[in-house]
Amino acid sequence: MTYFSGCNFDNFWDDSEYAKKNYVSDPPSNEMITKIERDLGYRLPKSYVWLMKRHNGGIPINTCFPTTTATSWAEDHIAISGIFGIGYESSCSLGGEFGSEFWIDEWDYPNIGVAISDCPSAGHDMIFLDYRECGPNGEPCVVHIDQENDYEITWLANNFESFIKGLVNDNVYDCSEE
Repeated sequence: MTYFSGCNFDNFWDDSEYAKKNYVSDPPSNEMITKIERDLGYRLPKSYVWLMKRHNGGIPINTCFPTTTATSWAEDHIAISGIFGIGYESSCSLGGEFGSEFWIDEWDYPNIGVAISDCPSAGHDMIFLDYRECGPNGEPCVVHIDQENDYEITWLANNFESFIKGLVNDNVYDCSEE
């Protein structure tokens, strides 16, 4: 199966030293993917695995995703800080110090799936793969969870691939008051 048709990832990632230190890991082996899925209790979307095998986590250049409803971040979009890679070594990876289990166990985020992206709010909102409707082996949708608004869940995209394709640059929005 082909993922991300029509997408060019040559200029997708901002490979700053900060990104490399906190988000980026070596490409995951099949064994690593199996281990993290077992530890998290969810099968990761194939499009997510496909992307992580090419660049395992990082900070995208386009960090905003349009929304139709307001969140604590903005009236018309959310922003992300980075995308968690598959592994345990980087602090911002699925199994890292600030990985999915940290947000559920330490910050009381609802246990609906896997945290895949943090936001500039330093933990007050997060992006999750939401497995509530599809079960742990299905294709999850992508949601924004707003800790500041009693963990309000806002649907973003039908799947991970649609989420990645929908990211836009922050210059699309007037963020002067954020």
